[in-house]
Amino acid sequence: MTEIITGLYMSPLEFLALVGAVALVVARWLPPSARPRVTIAAGAVLVLSVIVLTVVGIRWQMLPVLAGSAVASPFALAPLLRRRTGQPAWRARWWLASPGSVACVGLIATGPVAAWAFPVPVFPEPSGRFAVGTRVVQWTDPRRPETFTADPHDRRTIVVQLWYPAQKSPAGTQRAQYLGRTESEARTVSDALARVVGLPGFLVDGVPHAHTHSVFNAPVADRGGRFPVVLFSPGSGGVRTQNTAWAEELASHGYVVAALDHPYDSAAVVLTDGRTIHAKIASTGDRVKDDELAVGWTAVRAADLSFVLTQLDRLGRGEIAGPLTGRLDTSRVAVTGHSMGGAAALQTARQDHRFDAVIDLDGYPHGPTSPSLHQPTLALTQAITPGTDPRYIPRLTKALRLNTTMSYRLTIPGAAHLTFMDGPLYLPPVPSIVGSLGRTESPHVVAATTLAFLDTTLRYKPGDLADVLSAYGDLSVYPPGDSR
Repeated sequence: MTEIITGLYMSPLEFLALVGAVALVVARWLPPSARPRVTIAAGAVLVLSVIVLTVVGIRWQMLPVLAGSAVASPFALAPLLRRRTGQPAWRARWWLASPGSVACVGLIATGPVAAWAFPVPVFPEPSGRFAVGTRVVQWTDPRRPETFTADPHDRRTIVVQLWYPAQKSPAGTQRAQYLGRTESEARTVSDALARVVGLPGFLVDGVPHAHTHSVFNAPVADRGGRFPVVLFSPGSGGVRTQNTAWAEELASHGYVVAALDHPYDSAAVVLTDGRTIHAKIASTGDRVKDDELAVGWTAVRAADLSFVLTQLDRLGRGEIAGPLTGRLDTSRVAVTGHSMGGAAALQTARQDHRFDAVIDLDGYPHGPTSPSLHQPTLALTQAITPGTDPRYIPRLTKALRLNTTMSYRLTIPGAAHLTFMDGPLYLPPVPSIVGSLGRTESPHVVAATTLAFLDTTLRYKPGDLADVLSAYGDLSVYPPGDSR
C-alpha cells in the first residue's frame, strides 16, 4: 500500500484505478475519433493499477470500483474488438446506454465514498520542536500474580509503548507502524478491536496499513534535559496505541508518554515471545453487576500504572538499561486515561502520591471516591445529551470537589466519547460515534487542552489556565475545599 493522499483518503494507485474505471465508462460518450484511444488508455491504466494493488494489498473499498469497471468493460471493448475483426461496429442507442452508464458510475463512486467513511488514518503532523521516537518495552511484576489465569506461578506482565522527544531522522526513514511493531501485529490488534465493538474486521482493514510520525527506536533528543512523564491507560478493550496522535503531539513538546496495554482487558496484547492475549472481560448487561466488575478492573489497572511508574523511575535512574536512562524526570509525572482508563487514572492518583497531575478523558469514576484526590485534575467530557448516564456528571463533580487542590471539568461541544482517541481519524464521521468536530479538529482540541494543563502543572508555565481551557468549551473550576 502506497502513501495515502490527504483529503482523498486513497493511495495514488487507487486513485489511478478510479480514474481508469470512470474513463472506461465515459469513453462510450466521446466522439468516434477519440473513443478508441481513451478506451485503450483507460483499460491499460486500470489493469496495471489493479495488478500492482493486488500485489501490495487491495482494500475492500476498491471492490465497487472494480465491479463497475467489470460491468462497463464488455460494452467499452466490444466495438474495438469487432472493428479489429472486420465486423461492423455496433453500439447501443443512447437511451439504452444511459441507464447502464449511470449505474456503473454510481457503483464506481461507491469506492471513494467508502474510502472516505473508512479511511487509512492520516495522522496530524506534531507541532512541537522535537521529532518523535517510539519504542515498546515489556515488564513483569514479580510481586503480583496474574488474577485472570489459574496458574499460580503466572505473574502480571505489562506491555508499554513509549513516545519520546527524538533526534530528527534522515529523510526517507521508515515511520512506525500504527497499532503494532509490525504489520502482522497491527492486523491482529485491528481485528481484535473490530470484534470488541462488533464490527466486521474488513471494514477497518485500512487501519493496519497506516504509519504514524514516530520512528521506532530513534535516538533520544540531545537537548531538553530530563523530560516530564505522562502515563496513559486506554479505554475498556482499548489498546496502548489508541491515542497515538495525542501521544506524538505531547512527545513533540518535550514529554515522554508511556501508554499501557492491560492484558486480558485490552482487545489484544502481543507479547515479545509471539503469544497474543485476548480480552476476557465483558459487560454482563446488568448495571449493578457491571459496576461491581468495573471497580475490580479499575483496581487492576491502577496497580498496572503504579508498577509502570516504578519501572520508569528505575529506568530514569539507570537501574534498568535503555536509551532513556537519565532522561526521565519522574519527579514530574501525570497519570491519564480514556474512559475506563480515566477512571483508573483517578483511582491511581488517590493511592499513589508519586503522581503530580491527573487527566481523565471522558471516564466515569468507578470505585471509591476516598481518599480525596490531592493533585491538580483535568476532566474532559463529551457533550452532555439525554442519553448520557445521569450518574456520570454528579459522580465526577463530587470527585473533583473533594480534591484538595484545583480541579477543572471541561465539556467540549460537538465531542462524543470516541473524540478523545484516534477514532475520528479512521471511523465514519457520524456525530453520535466520533462527534462533530471533524478529523482535523478532534485531535487538535484534545491535545491543546491537555498540553495547556500539563505545561501549567508539570512545567509551572505562567498564565491563566482557566482562560485557555474555556476557549474550547464549557469550563467548571473547582477550587481546593469546594465541597458544595
